[in-house]
Amino acid sequence: MTQTISAREARRMALAAQGFAERRPEAPARRHLLKTIDRLGLLQIDSVNVVSRTHYLPLFSRLGAYPRPLLEEIAWGRKPALFEYWMHEASLAPHALQPLMRWRMEDAREGVGIWKGVARFLRENRPFIDKALAEIHARGAISAGELEIGEKGRGGWWGWSEGKRAMECLFWAGEITTATRRTTFERVYGLPVDVHPESVRDAPTPPRDEAQRQLLRIAARAQGVATERDLRDYFRMPVADTKARLAELVEAGELVPVSVKGWDQLAYLDPAARRPRKVTANALLSPFDNLIWFRERTERMFGVRVRLEIYTPAEKRVHGYYVLPFLQGEAITARVDLKAERKAGVLVVQSAHAEPWADAETAGLLADELKLMAGWLSLGSVRVEPKGDLAAGLTEALTEG
Repeated sequence: MTQTISAREARRMALAAQGFAERRPEAPARRHLLKTIDRLGLLQIDSVNVVSRTHYLPLFSRLGAYPRPLLEEIAWGRKPALFEYWMHEASLAPHALQPLMRWRMEDAREGVGIWKGVARFLRENRPFIDKALAEIHARGAISAGELEIGEKGRGGWWGWSEGKRAMECLFWAGEITTATRRTTFERVYGLPVDVHPESVRDAPTPPRDEAQRQLLRIAARAQGVATERDLRDYFRMPVADTKARLAELVEAGELVPVSVKGWDQLAYLDPAARRPRKVTANALLSPFDNLIWFRERTERMFGVRVRLEIYTPAEKRVHGYYVLPFLQGEAITARVDLKAERKAGVLVVQSAHAEPWADAETAGLLADELKLMAGWLSLGSVRVEPKGDLAAGLTEALTEG
């Protein structure tokens, strides 16, 4: 018989798997960042910097005010511990995952599934592609803008230049990789042989099915309990491949099918998942945080619809431009639309909205997290605009604090 667990138990297991059932360290250090990233499997990258670029935020949510240069060092320093690739969107992940993504790089080269356009561009523009590669061989790591060939962007493919399209296709195909990021967040491309450590370059390429099983193991460990769609979305796996690999993992006893009360889909349990009796975390969550990036899972798990409204016309936005949900204990109790006004040294709460189950402690706990975030971002104060049903209470809590 399939085991049945409650929705509350599933939520606690998910929070524990994501690192929210542990106390924040008093002085977050490099080892804490590496442990957290390993637990999560990967960090999504996004260039939007209205508060902070998103890859910094999941670590802040779990660890508190860690030194931001630490992430830059382990991601793009002289001896990086992470690499970039298209995993869950553009992402950073530990080097150990690089061999596990080589099947996807091969798919990009061969034009399998969603990669048809990449393979076509590489095939139809081979002389240009070869010239771009020759420049990197001759000059070392360079940005797309530094290529001495090709025309500037004139629409299509997000307005990318020919050089940028060539570089990105080569990146997706694994022929080049990210050497570093500039302060403007511009990607600098290099050859894998010059960027990846020897241990990665020499690591054998696992068969496609074994690489996919390992990615699903990582996704299951990072989620605790998850549906097939949850697991598939974590590394954006193909549908048929995911179903086949899950059946293999269940047969091997590495995942346990379970029924979660209130969920309309079968779930899979990581046998090693922690089952805390209570979770007391307080955290502001990036809209791209691993915990909530799959909106279907977020709604099922927390009962809230999280939508990114950046591309929604201002007059049609419900909660704001760049909204961070607030995790209070085991529930998402509020949302704040934040903006870092760096010249003024102020973290602005452009709107603050409470969920129906917010309680008397919500405003005060949220105020504490906002003050912590402001200090972490080197901003001197927090200002709340009078918009949203939680704005007045949040202003009062910040004033009292």
